[in-house]
Amino acid sequence: MSGRIIAGVIVLVALVAGALVYYMQIYAFYSPVAANGQDDVQLVSLTSGVPEPIVYDAFEAIDADSSPIRYRACFTTIHSLAMLTETYEIYDDAEPRIAPGWFDCFDAEAIGAALAAGDALTFLSQKNVAYGVDRVVAITDDGRGFVWHELNDCGDKAYDGTVVGEECPPRENSTD
Repeated sequence: MSGRIIAGVIVLVALVAGALVYYMQIYAFYSPVAANGQDDVQLVSLTSGVPEPIVYDAFEAIDADSSPIRYRACFTTIHSLAMLTETYEIYDDAEPRIAPGWFDCFDAEAIGAALAAGDALTFLSQKNVAYGVDRVVAITDDGRGFVWHELNDCGDKAYDGTVVGEECPPRENSTD
């Protein structure tokens, strides 16, 4: 009889722990990002090499302090892809990261399919927004835009344990 009680308690504790881990990963760490209405969406200019704000509307974003790659945003813009490609730096080989299911505007699979079909292009928004992490903006031919963070070459090396090398900027020491 006591074996059933112990087994029941173990199963109950496992279910509660599983539900807690699920909640922590999907909901707990994310918070909405307040739009400032001026420079929430920026692209790196081909001429100056610095990020410049573009015209956008319907901005929604989420972020989490627990990881530099959890940022996701959605917006709309009036700019055409032709104008954007002539003015701003393209970002090659970007793959959108999956967003939590409750953040409805960001569908990584649909964005990835639009990129593969040539119906969307990715642009560099900001280099090294965190060490080894670039902010990337994808814009579709119908004016929908999406933002996420992507590991750059230095980030790939730093997080997989490879020696970073001299081509990467020095990493800030947060213990000082």
